[in-house]
Amino acid sequence: MAKLVIVESPAKAKTISRFLGSDFVVEASVGHVADLPEKGLGVDVDNGFKPTYEITRKDVIRNLRAALKQADELYLATDEDREGEAISWHLLEALKPSVPVKRMVFHEITRAAIEHAVEHWRGIDYGLVDAQETRRILDRLYGFEVSPVLWRKIGPGTSAGRVQSPAVRLIVERERERMRFRSAGYWDLEIAFATVPTFTGTLVAVDGRRVATGRDFDESGRPRAEVLVLDEAGATGLAQRLDGAAFAVSSVEERPYRSSPKPPFITSTLQQEGGRKLGMSAQQVMRVAQGLYERGYITYMRTDSVTLSEQAVSAARAQVRELYGDRFLPDQPRAHRGKARSAQEAHEAIRPAGEAFRTPDQLARELSGADLRLYELVWKRTLASQMADATGRSVAVRLVATSAAGERAEAAASGRTIGFPGYLRVYVEGTDDPDAALEDRETLLPDLAEGDQVPVERIEPTGHATQPPARYTEASLVKRLEELGIGRPSTYASIMEAIQRRFVWKRGSALIPTWTAFAVTNLMERHFADYVDYGFTARMEDDLDEIADGRQQRVAWLSQFYFGNGAPGLKGLVTEHVDEIDAAEVNTIPIGVDESGEPVVVKPGKYGPYVKRGDDTASVPEDLVPDELTLERALELLATPKGDTPIGHDPASGLPIYAKAGRFGPYVQLGDADTLPEGAKPRTSSLFKDMRLDDVTTEQALTLLTLPRTLGVDPADGQEVVAANGRYGPYVRKGNESRSLDAEARLLTIELAEALALLAQPKQYGRRGAAAPPLAELGPDPTSGRPIVLKDGRFGPYVTDGETNASLRKGDSPETITLERAVELLEDRRAAGPAKKRVAKKAAGAKKAAGAKKAAGTKKAAGTKKAAGTKKAAGTKKAAGTKKAAGTKKAAGTGERAAPPRPGQA
Repeated sequence: MAKLVIVESPAKAKTISRFLGSDFVVEASVGHVADLPEKGLGVDVDNGFKPTYEITRKDVIRNLRAALKQADELYLATDEDREGEAISWHLLEALKPSVPVKRMVFHEITRAAIEHAVEHWRGIDYGLVDAQETRRILDRLYGFEVSPVLWRKIGPGTSAGRVQSPAVRLIVERERERMRFRSAGYWDLEIAFATVPTFTGTLVAVDGRRVATGRDFDESGRPRAEVLVLDEAGATGLAQRLDGAAFAVSSVEERPYRSSPKPPFITSTLQQEGGRKLGMSAQQVMRVAQGLYERGYITYMRTDSVTLSEQAVSAARAQVRELYGDRFLPDQPRAHRGKARSAQEAHEAIRPAGEAFRTPDQLARELSGADLRLYELVWKRTLASQMADATGRSVAVRLVATSAAGERAEAAASGRTIGFPGYLRVYVEGTDDPDAALEDRETLLPDLAEGDQVPVERIEPTGHATQPPARYTEASLVKRLEELGIGRPSTYASIMEAIQRRFVWKRGSALIPTWTAFAVTNLMERHFADYVDYGFTARMEDDLDEIADGRQQRVAWLSQFYFGNGAPGLKGLVTEHVDEIDAAEVNTIPIGVDESGEPVVVKPGKYGPYVKRGDDTASVPEDLVPDELTLERALELLATPKGDTPIGHDPASGLPIYAKAGRFGPYVQLGDADTLPEGAKPRTSSLFKDMRLDDVTTEQALTLLTLPRTLGVDPADGQEVVAANGRYGPYVRKGNESRSLDAEARLLTIELAEALALLAQPKQYGRRGAAAPPLAELGPDPTSGRPIVLKDGRFGPYVTDGETNASLRKGDSPETITLERAVELLEDRRAAGPAKKRVAKKAAGAKKAAGAKKAAGTKKAAGTKKAAGTKKAAGTKKAAGTKKAAGTKKAAGTGERAAPPRPGQA
């Protein structure tokens, strides 16, 4: 008989099977096989927080049971983290094996690692199982109690989560900072010196008074300190007075420069660098890394440990010596220390797999696109982490001159010379700060000494404006969450996906909160402050680690979290607050106050956000980001004609005509609810792009309302020809054929013969028509290797590599779409898989109830004994018709709990 090995994924199974002989059969669980039920709480809070699990992959379990019948040993080889341990435990509960069970763990998929894991197996780690189960129950309790409050007070589609809610709060707080921010202008002088090599200095002081820079202003645009704020006139005048003045070196400070390499990657830093250097989302980084791990190219990619094994250190040092020479190696191997307070999950950093690392060039025939790029990133970072420091010298120079008016002007310049590149030969870490990106760049200054006269090439006044704090990107948000101790590396990618699905949209790589995100954050801050407090959320992560280590008990911790101990727990807070929450208050985001003192606010609404002043309201354009909705812009929107008063009447029908501002732009409307028959919808038409809402006349409105125009019928085939204005411009259409028009005005003048001639022409470059050439060519797709192009389709613009299509999303513009954003959209679309087909509902009466009575003669009814002598009834202690194994922790699908076995007892 064979030995059955169960891993999570088919790809992992395929790779591992190459290293095991014919005595082993490797199968995949395809992720988790059991979970809490989709509907209902699924946790008995009054009985030790006992969960009820449902088998989520019944077909997988059925196939694994069949394979187990042919096996004499079972190896559970899921990942060695909380989730992987829980999957192994659920498999144990569902399969009820009668053969020996061995827990097999490894951090890389190589022959040596797999063979070692087979020989050095262990039992189930119930501490990790308890921690995962606590985390899952905690998340269910959090969402189950708080999310209904959000539904009632804010609206459907909202939700709360222990990591999600603080993450959204961070993004909203950053946008609030940007909304409060007021830009300040300031000037300085840029002085180019005519030396060899040339260099540039900046004016830093005048008569001993420091010249203001951007960091000297607060968010209101006021200078923080006693600094000299130059305006354009002041800077220009000073430049003129310094024209011809001699600059002399007043001081030269030279210091040694030394820079040490960063540690090898952990999950969060890999996600950050994948975003900065490769333009990938956190989800894409993890998806590619998962594939590389499962195929044996890198070690396990969910880890917060920066430690490398002795084998890895030796491999890295050997390759550095081979590729760069001994001088690029420090005398002793480097031992890096991470910032994580309790590094858990897998216990080694992410690195190339194996006893000897393969270079990217060696893998060029096996890997391509995103796979190769991410492998190269991991390879470079690993080698650099064991390389010598970069060294050199830094020089800071001060130069002074006296202006024609006797002012003492002081300029500063700095430079860096890299004497020995060390690890910089291989890798330079990315940054979210564009200015910091220059940190490791070499800038040269000439040899200067105090008193030297330095010739001036030019003096140029330079204007600047203070900038608001940058919005979070996925990379910078992951970094901030890690700094605060919120979440764990394995959760960040799913959190990025969840918040973008509900509360955040992207403009380029920047994460922008919706107005609903503001409302949710308002509610959580005012009524559930503890649950979005960053310190509290981080402490919860530490508590889960203590449960994994056995220092805290699962039931006691959950009881205190949910019921409280002295202070109210989650349940009590929800009960206390739900009725006192003012929905209008939490859904109100102040913008400012008008001249009369009337507050102007924005609110998320059923049909989109809108601004409000008293009883006056106006829709907020869909693409207007929060920090651009200033008081002035809000007042402009409120001043736009609302269309409540007709601009005229249709002479033919007598119906009123309105000009209105809508969420998707201005339009005219014929009739309303008071003048049309019940159920009839008013006729509408968008304004042309060169029209202004407050200038529209009755005659123009009536002309617009003739659109779409039926031009006639094609005598050749009897099909109707129509001229219409679409979301992406004017066009003529016959059946499925369409051709763009070059101007909206032609919609009103084009005749049938002209339209037929246009439709008879081959499809040309333009936005309408499936066969039209692309709007833009963006570059090669790193995954498929095919060129990515931007096209216009029936449902709007989209990007495609010829195999995968992905629609542009909110915040994306055909005019500004980049290759990096297109790659991200395509990767997300690939990950989503094929579109789910809609299943038609069964006709009334055809619905089959589970457990309905069978044909006469059978004995099975809902809740009755099963056929073939089984005794399973819903809620009983038996699972799958077999007796519950003594000492097991739970019964598959029932949630029943017995005394847990000791760690290692499989």
